[in-house]
Amino acid sequence: MKAAVYEGKERVIVQEVAVPMLNEGEVLLAVDACSICGTDLRTYRHGDLKINPPRILGHEFCGHVVESRATEGRYADGTPIQIGDRVVMYIVILAGTDRYTEMGRENLSGKRTTMSYHHDGAFAPFVRIPANAVAQGNLFKVASDIPSDQMSLAEPLGCVMNAHSRLGIGLKDTVTIIGAGPIGIMHALLSRAQGAQKVFVIDTNEERLKMAQDFDLDGAILSTSDGAHRERIAELTNGNGPDVVIVAVSAGAAQNDALEIAAKAGRVNFFAGLPKSSPVAPLNVNHIHYKELSISGSYSEKKSDFQAAYALLHSGRFPASKIVTHRLPLDRIQDGFHLMETGESLKVCITF
Repeated sequence: MKAAVYEGKERVIVQEVAVPMLNEGEVLLAVDACSICGTDLRTYRHGDLKINPPRILGHEFCGHVVESRATEGRYADGTPIQIGDRVVMYIVILAGTDRYTEMGRENLSGKRTTMSYHHDGAFAPFVRIPANAVAQGNLFKVASDIPSDQMSLAEPLGCVMNAHSRLGIGLKDTVTIIGAGPIGIMHALLSRAQGAQKVFVIDTNEERLKMAQDFDLDGAILSTSDGAHRERIAELTNGNGPDVVIVAVSAGAAQNDALEIAAKAGRVNFFAGLPKSSPVAPLNVNHIHYKELSISGSYSEKKSDFQAAYALLHSGRFPASKIVTHRLPLDRIQDGFHLMETGESLKVCITF
């Protein structure tokens, strides 16, 4: 079979690999759709020390069960796994417990592994689901006719859910998201669903801002070097600034903007990490002090977050069809990276 294999920085090559063979307790999926994550793009451009190449990338996927050696395998709701079932996967796999799993924050566990980092991912026609993942109930059966490319959003939407579980967005809040890519749009839509009074997005890319206007937002603002976007947000919030600012782009300047524009007593979430090759950014931390800001980070997701995302997608109330803007075959994955970098796309999905 053909697979997109990461071999090192700026080397993701579509090449022939063997179809996975199952060990006891494992399940084989035929991949229907696997979306390109911003992390995949960052890995391609900057490398990732957590990955020991060669490794098949791809962790936002939906597929159907074609083989199982998990005779007692069950879904999270306790029903048995059957051949032909269409499924999505919570990709955090535990190999024991530690203080973080005991706290219910398994995304921070030192005993976790993940698909496409430690196990081959789903930029391939078939993906093997490790026995530990099956035993832990990490597979979720797709119980509606929602298309597989849209269900592939369950994993990134779960990560967005994780951030929001600590932000407490509600009816009294104005929210600004810096970054109008697919993750930024998901943050905006979830903020609206939680009752935010007003929701704005900021981006440097005019194409992305045009796409953002197709969603239920109160404003899409162009970020400029002269700082006019900061003045515009102040105007739109009666001079107060937004109550919540989420940074959904990997840029130190965006982190500084978040501290600058946030309202007094505001909440700021650094959702996007910086490239590991350049993880340090100078910040004006006086804003944290004088405005009494609450700062949080967000990394990966808990299983409860994934389940909530899975349920929201099934509800039909989340406009997943508008977020997946491009569908490409595997041999055009490089085109997918380009579409993401230029801002011509929101979510790019590889389909099989």
